[in-house]
Amino acid sequence: MIIIAVPTPLNISRKPELIYLELAAKLIGECANDGTLVVNESTSYPGTLRNFIKPTIEKISSKHLLYAAAPERVDPGNKNWNLKNTPRVIAGMTDEAAIKAISFYSSFCENVYQAQSVEVAEASKLFENTYRQVNIALVNEFSEIANSLGFSTSEAIEAASTKPFGFTAFYPSIGVGGHCIPVDPSYLSYAAELSGTETKLIDLANKTNQSAHIKVIQRIKDYMSDEIKDVKIQLAGITYKPNISDLRESPALDLIKELKIAGAVVSWHDPFVKSYEGQQSVALTSEVDLGLIVTPHSQIDFSIWKKANIKVLDLSANSNNYGWPKFL
Repeated sequence: MIIIAVPTPLNISRKPELIYLELAAKLIGECANDGTLVVNESTSYPGTLRNFIKPTIEKISSKHLLYAAAPERVDPGNKNWNLKNTPRVIAGMTDEAAIKAISFYSSFCENVYQAQSVEVAEASKLFENTYRQVNIALVNEFSEIANSLGFSTSEAIEAASTKPFGFTAFYPSIGVGGHCIPVDPSYLSYAAELSGTETKLIDLANKTNQSAHIKVIQRIKDYMSDEIKDVKIQLAGITYKPNISDLRESPALDLIKELKIAGAVVSWHDPFVKSYEGQQSVALTSEVDLGLIVTPHSQIDFSIWKKANIKVLDLSANSNNYGWPKFL
């Protein structure tokens, strides 16, 4: 068997970029033997395996191959859920492909779920992360409402979370990052576009979260009496989530860029990132006018800011208390 696990990013127009899938498929066409099971783990729109990968291989090879989909499910840095105990969704293009794929994944996954078709398996991965994108956009909008009406977003979420059913807590942020939430919804809306279906809610959620850092900067300016030119600002954490080194689509990078455009003197500390675009990670310092908690890695000790009694805004997207009220 051959497993395809290559990047599926967006191009400059935020449309699916399938060049890596295409190269993988061509390579498989050149080397696969009769009876090989080809499994696609790479995230893509419904129909990718049947209408893109398989035809690409068949242009090169006349061998009889089997095809299955088993979209990647992984949460980097999560100590509770891993490859073994996270349920895996699998579907085969034929019964034979499904049986072989399920047999393989069952050897190291405790729970395997067989979807009715490869398109259902592909769509399930996209919907998981579109669900998160939409709800994050909702809570980011809710944060703007809370700010304008003068109540605490985090306290309202905490109160809502006391409901034992029908509610899942999401927290406001400066945007979304990583290779899933900022990307997968666009793959879903692309597939819908091909079928002639509008995705107004998904597109709005994408737009809301892509521009969230702009609204956050305005709120920072308001907090600093509309003046951040020459203000020394230090960010704590710049990766897209805590305790990993991944910078893909990290909204912290957009925040840094916009703060610099506004004239702020920006530095950052991240124990997982040594340098980025010529700038080095530096230790947290009290010699700043404003500290921003963006990605609170467990290794970061905020005591130096606390002892120095400097202004700190907690922009982190969680319910944890690091010593200051949530700003968003």
